[in-house]
Amino acid sequence: MKIIDAHLHLFPESKAWAEEMARNVGHHNSTEHLRQVYRELGIVHGVVMGNHSLKTGEAPGPRDLFHYCVGLDGSLLDEEGRPPQDLAEQVEVHLRRESCCGIKLYPGYNRIALTDPLYEPLYELAARYQKPVAVHMGLTAHPRAYLKYCHPLALDEAAADHPDTRFVMCHFGNPFLEAAAAVVEKNPNVAADLSGLLEGPIDLEDYFTRQAGYVTLLRTWLTAIDCWDDLLFGTDWPIVNLGTYVAFIRRLIPEEHWEQVFFQNANRVYGLGL
Repeated sequence: MKIIDAHLHLFPESKAWAEEMARNVGHHNSTEHLRQVYRELGIVHGVVMGNHSLKTGEAPGPRDLFHYCVGLDGSLLDEEGRPPQDLAEQVEVHLRRESCCGIKLYPGYNRIALTDPLYEPLYELAARYQKPVAVHMGLTAHPRAYLKYCHPLALDEAAADHPDTRFVMCHFGNPFLEAAAAVVEKNPNVAADLSGLLEGPIDLEDYFTRQAGYVTLLRTWLTAIDCWDDLLFGTDWPIVNLGTYVAFIRRLIPEEHWEQVFFQNANRVYGLGL
């Protein structure tokens, strides 16, 4: 079975903290290590969620292995929370590149609502270039972010107002599973990736025993909406072991939908042409 990791992060190999994070889950923070593990697991491609820079240098990682979404996180804002005046122009430079397959937004971290006029030209660009807008939804990595801006219902407003723009709800809005399911089911222009649902070294047998209630809820909502064409496999690497995460999602998704969730949906939504 071919697999696309539709949500990962790449960091410079010189960053000691990134290597420590990767080692914590049995990996190394290097592209060559990823290439080897991808080959072992059948992962044929990855979508890198960008952040920290709009510079149009080389794409993050080798192009035979990765596409990327140009990311707009809080580091792009000045001290008064204002974005660059030419934000849309800078983003469009990326969208013109074959290796750029979308835009990544971090509304909770930026403390900017998805309905803010700031994002309007970006939604229009995404629709014009037929490349999706991926949005961090659900819990955040630090407490200074605002959950109200990354709750799935916030994405519902943007999706309803921009029917020609394709959105990807990252992390299935975890832990707001009921709302996430409703937004995906209601909006034909919203897909969701299943990344970041685990973090750190995990013993799956122990996890499925201790977290049986959560797993049941997650399975319940994924099954209830029956939107298997709108679910994308992703890991949020390097926060989790790749092999463990593949096994985790296999236990959540009925086998008859593996081909869609692990490969076909990401290939279609992100226009990867694989």
